[in-house]
Amino acid sequence: MKHPKKRRLLILAVAVCIAGTFGFVQHDFEIAKNLDIYATLLRQINTYYVDDINVGDMVKNSIDAMLEELDPYTVYYPESDLEEFKLMTTGQYGGIGALIQQDSDYVVISEPYENTPAMEAGLQAGDKILSIDGKNAKGKTVSDVSTALKGQPGTKVKLTLQPYGKKGSVTKEIERKEIKLPSIAYAGMIDDATGYIRLTQFTENASKELKEAFQKLKGQQMKYFVLDLRNNGGGLLSEAVNIVNLFVPKGELVVSTKGKKADINQQFYTQNEPLDTEIPLIVLVNENSASASEIVAGTLQDLDRGVIIGTRTFGKGLVQNVLPLSYNTRLKVTVSKYYIPSGRCIQKIDYGHKDSNGVNIRKADSLATAFKTRNGRTVYDYGGVEPDIKITPETYSTVLLSLMEKRMIFNYANEFKINNRNIPPVSDFQFTDAMYEDFVKYVAQRHIQYETFTEKELKHLEEAVKDDKFSEAVQKEIENLRESIKKEKENDFQKYKKEISEMLYLEIVSRYYYQKGESEAALKIDPYMQKVKELFQEKGLLEYRSTLKSKK
Repeated sequence: MKHPKKRRLLILAVAVCIAGTFGFVQHDFEIAKNLDIYATLLRQINTYYVDDINVGDMVKNSIDAMLEELDPYTVYYPESDLEEFKLMTTGQYGGIGALIQQDSDYVVISEPYENTPAMEAGLQAGDKILSIDGKNAKGKTVSDVSTALKGQPGTKVKLTLQPYGKKGSVTKEIERKEIKLPSIAYAGMIDDATGYIRLTQFTENASKELKEAFQKLKGQQMKYFVLDLRNNGGGLLSEAVNIVNLFVPKGELVVSTKGKKADINQQFYTQNEPLDTEIPLIVLVNENSASASEIVAGTLQDLDRGVIIGTRTFGKGLVQNVLPLSYNTRLKVTVSKYYIPSGRCIQKIDYGHKDSNGVNIRKADSLATAFKTRNGRTVYDYGGVEPDIKITPETYSTVLLSLMEKRMIFNYANEFKINNRNIPPVSDFQFTDAMYEDFVKYVAQRHIQYETFTEKELKHLEEAVKDDKFSEAVQKEIENLRESIKKEKENDFQKYKKEISEMLYLEIVSRYYYQKGESEAALKIDPYMQKVKELFQEKGLLEYRSTLKSKK
């Protein structure tokens, strides 16, 4: 005789299985039903629409619109965009090797990479791209031109250019090559004891390159180390784990991932013997340090292995997998969130929920949960990694922003290169007062106008005064204020000389020594470096060590 209780449990289990199966069937049916509707609609439009349509473009646009309902990291890559996909994962692509930027109706070369086809062909900053393979480039965007310049290594692209400062045009046929963007922008000693590496991306072999650079610095008697992750938007999670492994022992948990599908949840541990677990370590971050950068900074903070300096990081705690689709296309899709050793999730924005205005909800600081580092220090899941030592972010003056927007800094550096064949090495080159005065004259000759924030607000105030029909006396006061602001602006070039000079200095250095030289030059004027040098002095080391201890 069957036991009634067991029989009831068996019936319940079968019912749950049937319900679960029905749920899957319903879900699959909804997908099949809507795919059939979509395919039928597309066929009918293609057959009956009055004009010819580009089916590929329509499908791509509809997929992009669908993915916009999710997060910005879930992206569809058609076969034509595989070079962009390759760049994202490996730091390599087929192309000519040049940075470009928009200049009115045209795209111009902003900087060729060293030892690339662009440099070998003599492309210079400021060269205007007039046509690509015979097709007019006027009105094309940076994205359009970038796509046209990329292609399989060995293929050729014909560019018609207007060289900077010249009226005529030249045509150059350039053979595309495999371009490998360096993971490390600069590595060197910033003083007799402190080594510095600026890592720009977490592509394949980033950890190997960092390891090799670190070992070279150790050979130069490095006693302290700075890892700069500012403006590093991330990349491969595996490379983040490997980089943490350089500084912490084998077998340490670095990051866990948790998503909807339990079978893809993972824990990532360090797998190798470390390079150095003792060297005092500082990690520099800012609001543009994201994803893999946050894993490295957050994990080293949670394990009390290094001091984090800067501003709160971006807050991207989402993990993407790349899934193959039919016809050699790809889908990069968010599959999980990552959690660093303390248990914190770094994600700032909740893409699954929106407020009444349709804006994705951001995690409020007041709702942050406290966690503990290995030494018992309190840290919070604010969304982003909160640095141990905060640096106030730089803000630029209106005059500098206007000069950059109107390309005065960029163009002056081009003129400087034309008039000066060489400059001293970065370590010796200085932007002098005479150079600055020459720049001021250069701007004056071009009658550049700019409007301050106060002037913009004053316009609104003047309109409000007219609407409220205030007396002429009030309007006169506004006019007096406008004149005072105008006189104040006349002193802007002297008032903000330091920051304008620094920007000119970096731009000029980049014309001669490219990205590596610019990174080296930036260290000479970097406000972060002052704090780094303080911490790595004998007295500062006490602050460094106390920062990593529990405050109990």
